[in-house]
Amino acid sequence: MSEDLLQKVTALAKRRGIIFPNSEIYGGIGGFYDYGPVGVEMKNNLKRYWWKNIVDRRENVVGIDGSIITHPKVWEASGHLTGFTDEVVECKKCHQRFRPEDIQGKCPKCGSTEFTDSRKYNMLFKTEVGVLEGEKMDAYLRGEACQNIYLDFKNVVDSTRQQIPFGIAQIGKAFRNEVTPNKLTYRTREFEQWDLQFFVHPNDMEQWFEYWKEERMNFYKGLYRKTENLRFWEHPKDKLIFYAKKAFDIEYQTPWGWEENEGIHWRGDYDLTQHSKFSNKDLSYTNPQTNEKYIPNIVETSGGVDRTLFFLLLDAYEEESLENGNVRTVLKINKDIAAYRAAIFPLVSNKEDIVKKARDIFSSLSESNKVVWDNRGNIGKRYRYQDEIGTPYCITIDYETLENDTVTVRERDSMKQVRVKIEDLNSAIN
Repeated sequence: MSEDLLQKVTALAKRRGIIFPNSEIYGGIGGFYDYGPVGVEMKNNLKRYWWKNIVDRRENVVGIDGSIITHPKVWEASGHLTGFTDEVVECKKCHQRFRPEDIQGKCPKCGSTEFTDSRKYNMLFKTEVGVLEGEKMDAYLRGEACQNIYLDFKNVVDSTRQQIPFGIAQIGKAFRNEVTPNKLTYRTREFEQWDLQFFVHPNDMEQWFEYWKEERMNFYKGLYRKTENLRFWEHPKDKLIFYAKKAFDIEYQTPWGWEENEGIHWRGDYDLTQHSKFSNKDLSYTNPQTNEKYIPNIVETSGGVDRTLFFLLLDAYEEESLENGNVRTVLKINKDIAAYRAAIFPLVSNKEDIVKKARDIFSSLSESNKVVWDNRGNIGKRYRYQDEIGTPYCITIDYETLENDTVTVRERDSMKQVRVKIEDLNSAIN
């Protein structure tokens, strides 16, 4: 992969309204980003794509949407107050702080080789609940989204007809006080996670762990173009957290190396046991057929929404040499993730009949597709813009449209153009 791919994708993301640095007019704030008009559509499409795969197409998975702030004892029970730590070193010359693994012999900022000893710090964001000083309660922005699922486990069992094995899914914000946020949205302080916590009988953990491991890899293989950039990485046995029997990461090969995209974790009964202990509430499950009572074990699949979208941009970015000597920049992103399914082009903007026909087509297609109107500049410039944001199809309404109700449909990846009847447009772009 090109070493400057990261810089090119970062520049494209800002230039085309995909991802903006947060608070940029004030100099920015490290580790926080906003999604622009194109990016918010991509991110929403990506979340819908995951939800459809994990929840909508399965009879044994339901969803929740949990609060960002929970009772502070949640983080005591989960171990985050004492165990959710990272390490930091400080350059003695410029006083910038870094993770030890981010230093390759020299300070990335000033080149110095002198650093302080490594120190640990807690990554939770602290806040307060209440209005009066002296009466406020310390609380925390959630360091991981999955804790809400464990808190709502009993409520879900009692309010639905789900029986084990079943899963609870959630997409939600999480916050980590990273010392060195970097590489666009690869590592940030505010991000979204998609989580599935799948509850099973302890005797069935092995089969369900392998099932979800395969399912999640297949999901990513269907999402990315370059599937050779995906692999499993198994956590070494001597590095596993104490309650886990095994853990695998689905990794993506970035320009700077293999990085985690999603984790599949054997969480066992640790989480429900801990919350039962700290809350004094029984979170065991009783089989309605056999009356067997037990603490369910959990297979977790947890990935980053923002990180996945970023990797998709890296996966999709191409620069192609054209016959006329120009270079075409194009995002060959999954069509279900692209911000718009199609762009609607009236050939000319001063011909009332053509503009009206184009607007009728826009209105009709927008009933079931996200489409965008584009009448700026010449057709060539419109194509170049839509290529850069990854729009799969461009539909041009021209003089011939007025004669026979056909339009030109241009496909993004091949640039092939065909005439299509207006009545067939929905099927042509889906």
